[in-house]
Parts: sequence; C-alpha cells; structure tokens
Amino acid sequence: MKRKDFIKNSIYGSAGIGLAINNLSCKSDLSKKITILHTNDVHSHIEPFSSDHSEFPNKGGFERRSTLINDIRKHNPDTLLFDAGDIFQGTPYFNFYGGEIEFKLMSMLKYDAATIGNHDFDNGIGGLNSQLPNASFDLISSNYDFTNTILETKTKEYKIYNKSGIKIGVFGLGIELEGLVSKDLYKETKYLSPVEITDDITSKLKNEENCDLIICLSHLGYKYDNAPNKICDLTLAKQTKDIDLIIGGHTHTFMNQPKVVKNKTDKDVLINQVGCFGLFLGKVDFFFDQKNNKRFNSNVLMI
Repeated sequence: MKRKDFIKNSIYGSAGIGLAINNLSCKSDLSKKITILHTNDVHSHIEPFSSDHSEFPNKGGFERRSTLINDIRKHNPDTLLFDAGDIFQGTPYFNFYGGEIEFKLMSMLKYDAATIGNHDFDNGIGGLNSQLPNASFDLISSNYDFTNTILETKTKEYKIYNKSGIKIGVFGLGIELEGLVSKDLYKETKYLSPVEITDDITSKLKNEENCDLIICLSHLGYKYDNAPNKICDLTLAKQTKDIDLIIGGHTHTFMNQPKVVKNKTDKDVLINQVGCFGLFLGKVDFFFDQKNNKRFNSNVLMI
C-alpha cells in the first residue's frame, strides 16, 4: 500500500478517530486495560516536517507526539511507552549533539524503555555510552553481549512492569551488526541468536516471573523478501512461543494494523511497526478479565 493511501485509510490525527483492528468482545468482565504505545526508527527527527513537504506537511515532531501521548495517559494511567531502535542519525541534530537531544526529549516524554538499533552505534559504542546520562529510560538489549565493552552492565536483559496487578515482561532484540556496522564502532559486542535468546527469556518471564503479557522490542526487521533465511520478526514469531506482541523496527515498515501470526504452539502473536521518522505512534490496548485472559484492540495514530 502506498504511504499516501495508508494515511488516508488508516490513520487519525491528534483530533481524529482511529481505524482499529481488534479481537475484543463486548463482555463486561474485561476489567483491566493496559495501553502499549510505541515508536521506531525516529532517526533524530526532532521537529515536524516542513509546511511544504509533499507528503507530510507539518506532521511529526516531539512536541506533537508529547501532546498525543499525554492525552492517552490521561485516559489510561496504565500506559507504557517503548521505542524499537534507530533513535539516532538522520538530521543535523544528531550530527551536532550526538544523541543528547533525542535522549533528553524521550526522557521528557517519559519513555519506559527502548532497544538498540544499528544506527544507534553511528557515533560508536563510546558515543552511545556517553549519552546514557541523558536517558531516564532503560535500554533493553537481550541478544547483544556487551562483555568487555564500555556498555557492559549498562543495559538490561529484560524488565518487568506492574500495572494494576498485570505483570508485563519486556525484552529487546537487535539485528546482526557484522556487515552492517563497522566493527570499530561496536568493538567487542557479540551478537547472540535471537531465537535461542527468546526461548530462554520468554521461558523465564512466563514460568518463573509469571508475566501476564510478554513484549519483544525488536530491531530485526519485519521481513526480507530477498533474503528468506534471514531472521526477522515474522520468523521469530513462528519459531518461538510465549511472545504476545513484537514491536518492530529497522525496515521502516508501515503497518495499518498488526499482523497476527501463529507461534510454534499455534497461539497468536501480534507484530506491529509504524514506519519511521516519528510520524506515527503505535497503540495497542490489551484488556484483561478477572482471570487475566486477554483481548486486544489496536490503532495507528498519525502525529
């Protein structure tokens, strides 16, 4: 689908109404609502697009995103906000400030966590490390082994959030850096198998931590038509179990609704990704009944 048609058919602005996908029934016992908001591949787009932009005039920007997020939080305090990587690189803001502005603004918007994209190494692993004091949110990275690097102990393998008694486990996966990023930028960082790491972490989150909802922040990419054997979100969902939602990035994929995929135990996994450059905000609402059975409802919001 062309981006213009996508916008016309499936997005609402800050004052509009969204087109939703859902498996939400009208039962009255859905007593708890958890809202998951997400971005990806913002690429240092701090300000809105110019008024004369051919596709997105005056759209995007942190200020507009903040207004939208704050309004959603007013309606539901049980809201979490995540980013799926490639926060850096793409405008002079990064060239001049090295990520300081991005992390400070994300902190002001009260992001809960982000995972690491390949472009977040563009100033080297030392450059990423130097910006961590500007981030009040966690960097969650499960399949990058930072042993013997400056980032050792400075990221989380996973994190658990508790909202109104609902436990939400979150972990993060990064793309293989070899061949994509110069080794002198990521140093001794080791890439670990996303499928093996996912099996280990989801088992822990599900069976030991008793999480009700498991979310993967993924910078693996949605799919690769020209490289069918390359790990991607679709493959990850099919080859693993216990993930409820994959929040994707890297491929700049515009999805007007989440893709529902069957995992290896024939249960549903949602995959969502909302384009790039901070133009869109993904929103997935999970509703839990008294036994913590869940349903979902999803919107894509234009900023």
